[in-house]
Amino acid sequence: MDLDKDNANPTILNPSDLPSRHRESAVKKREDGGTGLFHDLIPQYTYLSDPFEQPVSESDSDDDSVEDIDEQEIYDLISSISDPEHPLSLGSLAVVNLPDIHILPPTSPYSSISTVLVEVTPTITHCSLATVIGLGVRVRLEQALPPRFRIDVRIKKGTHSTDEAVNKQLGDKERVAAALENGTLMGVLRKMLSTCE
Repeated sequence: MDLDKDNANPTILNPSDLPSRHRESAVKKREDGGTGLFHDLIPQYTYLSDPFEQPVSESDSDDDSVEDIDEQEIYDLISSISDPEHPLSLGSLAVVNLPDIHILPPTSPYSSISTVLVEVTPTITHCSLATVIGLGVRVRLEQALPPRFRIDVRIKKGTHSTDEAVNKQLGDKERVAAALENGTLMGVLRKMLSTCE
């Protein structure tokens, strides 16, 4: 790596301060089992079910059921991605944060495709690798999530000097596809994603 780094001394978070599902939640559960935080965020579309699908009996296994994916699970998928400049994870550098991850319900009652929106916060406002970091987050989520999710990765507004240009690149399917055909860039992405579980 370059010895002349843009951000040689980034702010590093203590791993015990990062959001995790492994410790007891400070949120109290209600009697019905919900927490109330995201309970009504995604509406249930029962009329979209397949009319030819056999009803599931109690004796059937739960392997065929669709699992709910929440913001914490998305965070767990991307927080361990290695930063391309520093030997630290994106979660440790606060490049990805739990409050900046949103799961948006389908835009149409006829669609079952939800959108995962991740807002990335670069460590400095002139980070030269912001696009690469955003691309790494996008690739990780596209590999890990089922096809019923659309991925939208953006640079958080006001955190980068060229956030609009970077967001335009990250949102352009043709540019993303062309970038993924670049052997050098794919080598960087493989190294970033090698730390993911």
